[in-house]
Amino acid sequence: MAKDTFFHKKVTLNAGGKLIDLSTPKVMGIINLTPDSFYADSRKQNMDAILLQAQKMLTDGATFLDLGAYSSRPGATDISVQEETDRLLPAVEAIAKDFPDAVLSIDTFRATVAQEAIKAGAHIINDISGGELDADMFSTVADLHVPYILMHMKGTPQNMKQMANYENVFDEVFDYFTDKYHQLKELGVKDVILDPGFGFAKKAEHSYALMQRLQDFNVLQLPLLVGVSRKNMIYKTLGITADEALNGTTALNAIALTKGANILRVHDVKEAVETVKLWEMCR
Repeated sequence: MAKDTFFHKKVTLNAGGKLIDLSTPKVMGIINLTPDSFYADSRKQNMDAILLQAQKMLTDGATFLDLGAYSSRPGATDISVQEETDRLLPAVEAIAKDFPDAVLSIDTFRATVAQEAIKAGAHIINDISGGELDADMFSTVADLHVPYILMHMKGTPQNMKQMANYENVFDEVFDYFTDKYHQLKELGVKDVILDPGFGFAKKAEHSYALMQRLQDFNVLQLPLLVGVSRKNMIYKTLGITADEALNGTTALNAIALTKGANILRVHDVKEAVETVKLWEMCR
């Protein structure tokens, strides 16, 4: 792939005054502060375990840590804003204190949670709902002047499996991104990252159709985040479990890099960082 293939694509990110260059793809490590996220090994609920995981991921080469306190797996239990905040804020404060150079992303669709987390030391908002589940999210992101990860999903985590119906999944996601990015730009949001939402209100065939055309999102000239780590599009296809899906994750991450992915959101940081390094050597 020629270096200038995506010449006009935005490849820098301002996160809390840190300028991050995404022309070399970066890795985002997932830390779930939940008791019910789909991959058991990602669940960290006491502060010692959270800080150990943060340290390990940063040592392994993560540029970002993505903290989520609301499980978004299909059929997950809905929890209150208070419970989400109570799980999230102590972790944000502790990681920001112990690892001041870490760039923290907050996986939430609630504007009030996002606001509190940024105040506590986080830098990026990662919204699975693209503003659909909280009408105040876009204006909150604009007021906070933080990068925003715009993901595609239909419905809620509780009902999204029933929403996995498309005439043309790529066209629908592309149009969604175009419309939402226009709204964000009008509000003055400077840094937007696109996430096609693999597995969110999508059957495996929809997720693979998006992967096949991932490079076509580059026409929007925005950074691309890919999150396929240990998802059922891998383990159900291969007839294995999430625990056994690291090899499949690495394979899809390598494919995503060839198609223009700028950020890999993963449970296994070391392996993803190695994938990026080898891909860079081939480039």
